[in-house]
Amino acid sequence: MESIETQLLNKYNIPTLFPAQWPQEKDNSSEDEDDAPAPQRPQTLPPAARRKSRFSVLETSGSFTRKREGVEKTKEGVENLVQKDEQDPLGTYPSVVQVLRQRGLAVEDDFKLRNRFLLSSTTFSPSLFLSNVHSSASTDSLLSGLDFLSRSIEKKSASLKVLVEANFERFVGAKATIDRVYSEMRADGQEAPEPPPSPSRRPGHSRGPSRSSFSARPRGASATLSSQTVAQINGEKKKNALVKESEYGVHGIKVPLTEVAVKAEEVWGPALGGKDKEDTLKQILSSVEKNRGLFEVGSAIQDAIRRKDHETIIEEYTRARKFAEDTRYIVEQATYSKTPLTDSQIHQIIVTARMWADVEHQIETFKRDSWKRLTSTHFSRHETGLDQAKEQYMELISIMLELGVEDNPIWVWLLSRYEHLRKRLLESCDRAKMEIEFLRRLLGNQPKPGLKTLLKHLRAVPTNSKITAEPAKLDTSKTIEFWEYMHASLTALLAANGGILGEIIEYWDIAQSFIDGKAQKSLPMGFNNQSSVHHSLSPGNVTELEKGITELVNVIREHLFSFFAEPPIEDITSLYSPLPTSPTPTTPKTPMSAALSPTMGSKFRFDPNSVPPPSPKKGDAWEKYAFWPPHSNAPSGSHYLAKALLLIGTAANELASLRLKETGSTVRLDEALRVLVGGVRERCVQAVCAAWNTDAESLKVLEDWTRDADRKDITTMPTRFLAVQSFLLNNLQKIMYVEASSKTVVDVLVPPSSKLLQMVRSQFVTSMYRTLSGMVECAEKGRAALGKDFEIKSDDLTVDDEEAHNAGWGKVDASKRSIRLLLTLSNMTSFQTEITPQLITLFQNLFSVSLTDESKKIDGVLSQLDAQLFKSYNQPHAARIAGTIEQGIFSPSWAPPSAPGKSVADRQPSPYVFAILLSLVLVHTEVSTTSPPLTARILRALFEATTTALIKTFNDPRLSNINLQALMQATLDVEFMAQTLASYTTEAASATQTEMYQVLDGKTDNEARVRLQGELGNLRGTLKALREGTRVEFSCFRREKRGVR
Repeated sequence: MESIETQLLNKYNIPTLFPAQWPQEKDNSSEDEDDAPAPQRPQTLPPAARRKSRFSVLETSGSFTRKREGVEKTKEGVENLVQKDEQDPLGTYPSVVQVLRQRGLAVEDDFKLRNRFLLSSTTFSPSLFLSNVHSSASTDSLLSGLDFLSRSIEKKSASLKVLVEANFERFVGAKATIDRVYSEMRADGQEAPEPPPSPSRRPGHSRGPSRSSFSARPRGASATLSSQTVAQINGEKKKNALVKESEYGVHGIKVPLTEVAVKAEEVWGPALGGKDKEDTLKQILSSVEKNRGLFEVGSAIQDAIRRKDHETIIEEYTRARKFAEDTRYIVEQATYSKTPLTDSQIHQIIVTARMWADVEHQIETFKRDSWKRLTSTHFSRHETGLDQAKEQYMELISIMLELGVEDNPIWVWLLSRYEHLRKRLLESCDRAKMEIEFLRRLLGNQPKPGLKTLLKHLRAVPTNSKITAEPAKLDTSKTIEFWEYMHASLTALLAANGGILGEIIEYWDIAQSFIDGKAQKSLPMGFNNQSSVHHSLSPGNVTELEKGITELVNVIREHLFSFFAEPPIEDITSLYSPLPTSPTPTTPKTPMSAALSPTMGSKFRFDPNSVPPPSPKKGDAWEKYAFWPPHSNAPSGSHYLAKALLLIGTAANELASLRLKETGSTVRLDEALRVLVGGVRERCVQAVCAAWNTDAESLKVLEDWTRDADRKDITTMPTRFLAVQSFLLNNLQKIMYVEASSKTVVDVLVPPSSKLLQMVRSQFVTSMYRTLSGMVECAEKGRAALGKDFEIKSDDLTVDDEEAHNAGWGKVDASKRSIRLLLTLSNMTSFQTEITPQLITLFQNLFSVSLTDESKKIDGVLSQLDAQLFKSYNQPHAARIAGTIEQGIFSPSWAPPSAPGKSVADRQPSPYVFAILLSLVLVHTEVSTTSPPLTARILRALFEATTTALIKTFNDPRLSNINLQALMQATLDVEFMAQTLASYTTEAASATQTEMYQVLDGKTDNEARVRLQGELGNLRGTLKALREGTRVEFSCFRREKRGVR
């Protein structure tokens, strides 16, 4: 028997015992509609009839309709013989639908699926019924159900048999009537064939027409119709015939019905459509009011993206996610509980889906733009502050993590930053190398600057140690431009603040903070912690970062080493790189493909068709160095290379302090950096020493024959030479002992090798020797020693008119060779006593070495050159004195006899004596006015030369016998000169004088000796009178009270 639930469901034709709303079919197909009052209509229109089935015309008003409970009705009110629910045909369950509902099949809404489980339906599927309703039934239960089904069939068959037997005649009559009516309707409009006439035979028995048939009707006047009229009638009947050609009787009314429907649509369509639109708008308005938040999210996100308000973007995106999650929860709950969704829920799902699609589209577009901005966010400390720079990329990373992305934005930014730095680094290195070589070639193809230009730059080195040299004056403008550009290129590459190296170090610090997890502490986790996976870098990422930073370090190291250690490149066209076209980066899902534009600019614009040719090969030392400008002097080179080594040493320590792990079989990074610093230092020292050696040959140009301001006996040459040498040694010390400008954890700077020190020591001694030799050459030859570069002004070294005007008294007229020799002699003395000891002490202090052997060698060279100069000055004077003595003694008028009545001792010195003393007065005047400290030394030497010449003359064989007059004259001459030059007497001169008396004594007889002894008193008186008489003339030879020698 059916359960109470099934009976109630069938009785009231409802799908559930707990309905949520009134079924709409109850409003449309209720049988009580006939009793309901008709709505008020306009009087001009007839009352509308109730909508009925198209087969209702077959029903009579008084016909009896059997009502069955539980059957379905269509929207037209026609009952369907299939019930909404049935009892299990096997007798196991009271309700089939209830069992299916428990199995999870929604058969209430899908009637086609439900009919396949109901036995009364023509689409009933036994296999589907058994597999779902009796899926867990046993064999015994199925056999019992089969018995139950058999008994039910037998019972229904018996009832049907009794019904058929009782109403058999009625069934037969109804069947015959139906067949006759169908035949007449089918044959309507068709011409029946006339049987052939047979008058001889009477037709057989035939069924007569019934009283209701057309043939039984009386024939009147209308029966006699024309053939045309009959054809028209047959045509009209044919339209209603139940044949395929007339669409089974509906073809005749199809066209009028269509026209009526069109007219009705034209008349009532706008009114009915307006009502529908009003209802639709009301529903839309209520839905918008109910789901206002859903409709506002998309526009809010669009406005926030336009204003770049990241906080609002995240807030609204979170709201959208909340709406989507709520809707998803509704669907999941309905699926889990196996309950159908209501119309409002379906509408909410649709609206939320459209909203979420729009939000996702906007967010995806915003993500693509954010990827582009993130991969192009690059900075450096000198451009923006560190906090501001950190805010730029951290803000973008935060927004990406908050929105949720597939790729790790931290890794993407680190990788794009690495690619940016690598590209900039390679372009900067190639560009700098090309531009430096370009400048080097331009300088190499220009003529070598002359000595006059070199003198101007050497004078730019300040003689006062407290004054700093101006780099712009150390060399020619083109050479200084080369040095400045090279230093600027190295600074742009290696500076910790503002250089690419600083950006690399800063990049590694940032990467290290991400590796250690410190930088991620302030980053969001995203919605439901979905971005937490991006808060840590994988071991593979860490390894890639370490390899990348190591590659950047190796690029810098190899560039520096090749630039300083290798010779100049021959073909610079290989370094030309065209300007990159503007890329179009596309990074919707592949942010790593974002293009990077170089940031390095340059003032050079090269034409590949007009590349300067390589500098000519003449065997100059600078041709081997790519970093050394042609014809540059040592002071400017040492100054700028010291600055370059400071940058390189600091950069090496900074790079070594990164403490990168060794990858593969490569050598340790710190060891490679030590090799780099050592190689660059060695090449720089070699270049400076080569230029120093070249300049040493030209340092003689410093001699401008201007007195020193502090010492009037020397020129400015020693002081300027000391300044130049000290400047070079100080800069060489900075190159040799490279120091870092900042303290670092790791120090890769090592002291120079002994080989390098020996090179500098040798060059120091060589430069001293070459400079001193050049000084002697200038003293000997004057202007001829400097070649044609200088303007010839008499025989002197000239300077600019402005300098000559400012020189004042200090300018010496060095047209005379003797003046140059005297000044050079004084300069040599200054070198021996002051300059050389200072330079040796400075060298030993700077390089922490002892120059014992070198000091002896330099002293020996100075002594030799001093003796050479001294001889060059004294030799002409000594030769003239010797000639004067020889000519005077061998003169016939020498030693005349005494006047009558006078003593033999009463005589005057010979004329040659006064000539010699006068020449010595002139020498004294020249020396004392030029270089006073040399006066005593030169006069002593000349006095010794005089005594030597006297003894040589007295030993001459031509003077074989000396009488008393000659003996007395010779004694007077020798004693007068000796007493006059007593201040400049030396031991050698005294010994020669004694030997001279022995020679004279040997060439005279005994009588002359005896008489000489008797006349010595008179001779002394004569000498005393002569000294008093010549006191004024020869006062310059008197000893000064201060005893200056």
